[in-house]
Amino acid sequence: MYDAPPPRASGSDSANAAGLVAPRSYQVWEGSNVFFLKGRFIFGPDARSLFLTMFLIIAPAAIFCVFVARKLMDKFSHHTGICIMVITVAFTLYDLCLLLLTSGRDPGIIPRNLKPPEPEDFDGSIDVGSIQTPQLRLPRMKDVIINGIIVKIKYCDTCMLYRPPRCSHCSICNNCVERFDHHCPWVGQCIGLRNYRFFYMFVFSTTLLCFYVFVFCWVYIKKIMDAEEINIWRAMAKTPASIVLIIYTFIAVWFVGGLSVFHLYLISTNQTTYENFRYRYDRRANPYNLGVVENFKEIFFTSIPPSKNNFRARVPQEQGLQPRQSAGGFMSPNMGKGVVDIEVGRKAMAWGEHEAAACIDIEAGLRNEATDDKDGGLNESPLGSDHILPFEGLGVRAAVEHHRRPLSWGEEQW
Repeated sequence: MYDAPPPRASGSDSANAAGLVAPRSYQVWEGSNVFFLKGRFIFGPDARSLFLTMFLIIAPAAIFCVFVARKLMDKFSHHTGICIMVITVAFTLYDLCLLLLTSGRDPGIIPRNLKPPEPEDFDGSIDVGSIQTPQLRLPRMKDVIINGIIVKIKYCDTCMLYRPPRCSHCSICNNCVERFDHHCPWVGQCIGLRNYRFFYMFVFSTTLLCFYVFVFCWVYIKKIMDAEEINIWRAMAKTPASIVLIIYTFIAVWFVGGLSVFHLYLISTNQTTYENFRYRYDRRANPYNLGVVENFKEIFFTSIPPSKNNFRARVPQEQGLQPRQSAGGFMSPNMGKGVVDIEVGRKAMAWGEHEAAACIDIEAGLRNEATDDKDGGLNESPLGSDHILPFEGLGVRAAVEHHRRPLSWGEEQW
């Protein structure tokens, strides 16, 4: 007969008893994020693109300071020339700070559940010890009312939760993000509730920096024309760095400037990029639109909510090492069938397949452990009381019991 292992100490007690330190949350994080400075900064899996973005900002700014702003210090009065240089350096540092604030913070990730939520009509009367446990299938969609308009929210099989309104699952970071706007490869991070403000300020300040460099390059060319009394073409030939910067900023401003205008429209109508491309609120009522003034207040003048994740917190060892468990009497909306999660971008394994795979692993392990020692007894199981994985599925428990005891006469082998 299969005996359940004795209860284990919970959390830090078991870790301290074993002489181990419980891992921190960022060390057992199930998403695809990259952490720096021991969980103090969180980036997306494509965080390397951040270096390219920084180079595209720093390189032209450095060229401008060396070949244009430094020369303008001689063309203008002392204080005016210095101000041009100082503003360039300060504007560039300000832009980089906004980039890091956008990329290195929690965008609004919703923590995953360890088990599916209970159905609303569940009265707690399910007998989990019975083999004929009834299974309650969770609804795929639920309706919530926002400003008098019905909005549907969707169940996420990956995070095992009903996504709040405006929340979506990012297929790149593998997290559910509040007020999900999009995943930006240039900053290497999701854009959501907690960093959208900094994202727009970064894009807008980059646009202003492009205009600033563009204008003063032409000012420098005009100064050369006036000083040497030559035409514009000869003046441009004397400062090739200005020509390169004019072309570069002219091309860049179409991207960042266009993005600034587009997001200005989204802010004024209280939409996200995801909603604009998927739902098209111009064809139906937008439940989140509060008017232009209130929409701008919501983005720029409201406090940013604190993160729902403490990435440096110690987590119980069981929580960090155990496989995801399913509630005894509850079923996912997709249980029993493999479904393609459109937002995750991969085929999700049917919930029943997890238990089947686990059963095969246990069966193979039990065959290997059932070997006779010199005394004719059985060797001690490598799956000791401290290593037995907790299984909720009754079918797996029955399979383990079946291999622990010999078959009785008249009992068919399954």
